[in-house]
Amino acid sequence: MNNNDKTILSARGIGKTVKSGDSDLVILREIDLSVTAGEAVAIIGASGSGKSTLLAILAGLDTPTVGSVDVDGADIFRLDEDQRAELRGKSVGFVFQSFQLLPSLTALENVMLPLELAGRADAESQSREILSKVGLAERLSHYPKHLSGGEQQRVALARAFSVRPKLLFADEPTGSLDAEAGKAIVDLVFELNKGFGTTLVMVTHDEHLAQRCARIIRLVAGRIAA
Repeated sequence: MNNNDKTILSARGIGKTVKSGDSDLVILREIDLSVTAGEAVAIIGASGSGKSTLLAILAGLDTPTVGSVDVDGADIFRLDEDQRAELRGKSVGFVFQSFQLLPSLTALENVMLPLELAGRADAESQSREILSKVGLAERLSHYPKHLSGGEQQRVALARAFSVRPKLLFADEPTGSLDAEAGKAIVDLVFELNKGFGTTLVMVTHDEHLAQRCARIIRLVAGRIAA
């Protein structure tokens, strides 16, 4: 099998229902999807369509009411939380709309953290290298509050790619940025994704951004549209 034909992410029968007062609110219904290694896939839909909930379930950050998710050959909901965290640490990167940087750590320390948690002896050198790749070689010692939104998202990208993930999940990565900074971040996401050979699964409401991915999955009222 060609490595590019390998399924790295698959979901079967995913459903998510939550309590809303005295009734049940169905967020996702009967979601089936597969992503092959090296693909760039956009999940798109209107607000409330369930796209961010689906991404969180695919990443193992939320649990479905029904269904299963395999990431890199592991059924993640048969793993305990420690095992899921270990899998994410080795194989998965995340980029969020709100950056999710630790305010008490510098740019360099934020990027080093996942590498240090993984026991990497080269955490600092690897972090310096990737921060240089995203154009922040002169900002290593700056704290998040002293960085612009675009710079903070560059740090978040560097952190996500620092572990050389097989799979990158991005949830509205340009949602908190102005148009110019957003375009620069999008270009960087795809440049890094190609350079590292990562599989990309991105949630966005931006049709133009989605069109840059090889495949678009459109959610309507919690279902994948035909």
